[in-house]
Amino acid sequence: MAGRFYPGARGELEGVVRGLLDEAAPTPPATPAPARAAVAPHAGYVYSGLTAAHVFARLAVPPLVVILAPNHSGHAPGGVSLWAAGAFRTPLGDAAVDERFAARLVAACDLVAPDPEAHRAEHAVEVEVPFLQLRRPGVRIVPLVLAWDEWEGCRLLGAALAKLVREWPESVLLLASTDLNHYEPADVSEPKDRRALEALAALDGAELLARCRRERISMCGRAPAATVCAAARALGAERAVVVHYSHSGMVTGDDDAVVGYGGVVIP
Repeated sequence: MAGRFYPGARGELEGVVRGLLDEAAPTPPATPAPARAAVAPHAGYVYSGLTAAHVFARLAVPPLVVILAPNHSGHAPGGVSLWAAGAFRTPLGDAAVDERFAARLVAACDLVAPDPEAHRAEHAVEVEVPFLQLRRPGVRIVPLVLAWDEWEGCRLLGAALAKLVREWPESVLLLASTDLNHYEPADVSEPKDRRALEALAALDGAELLARCRRERISMCGRAPAATVCAAARALGAERAVVVHYSHSGMVTGDDDAVVGYGGVVIP
């Protein structure tokens, strides 16, 4: 997705990401803090980059990040698709896949299986990686693409992730990649986004999924976000903090059909 969702040249990409992180830095300045989990958007940086930066500017990114993303392409519907080995390459270099954690997750959760095809046309993992690379050079990742939104699957995957994180010898961040409501007028979309973010702030993954269905909130990464809620609760978290909200109309000036973006940190 380099050259499409984010700049394709190393120097330009580094400059854009550093500029967004500087713009999003907390006021007054604060030392980035560890977190159990986070939620960040994955649209083109011109649209959602500032909201994503508000998340990453506040995080002390650990050596390992598990990235949970939706399946936009429709490949391998029904499973949790793992990219199990190798690396994700961006203009900033390679982010290695932590093959040991990936293998342990496959063994721990029957829902997860290696499935590179589900990742080949998917942008929602990759768009997060340059932010992670600048905030933590040498960061390792475990990329997961979810193709369903049933609470029971989210709960089971969240429990498996929490157990692995508790046992792991170093800190791990669970990162859900999602945008919020899609392609409705801003005055319709903003209340829907607030409702989704309320459920996220309460770490109520079941309610998040129920609201998306009941209120027709077209949040693409609702399953990754619900899974992260389940895992964070299992790890002892009680609340999440919404650190930024925006939508595409705030960039384009066109409020007729916007996409919403929320940044959430789970201490």
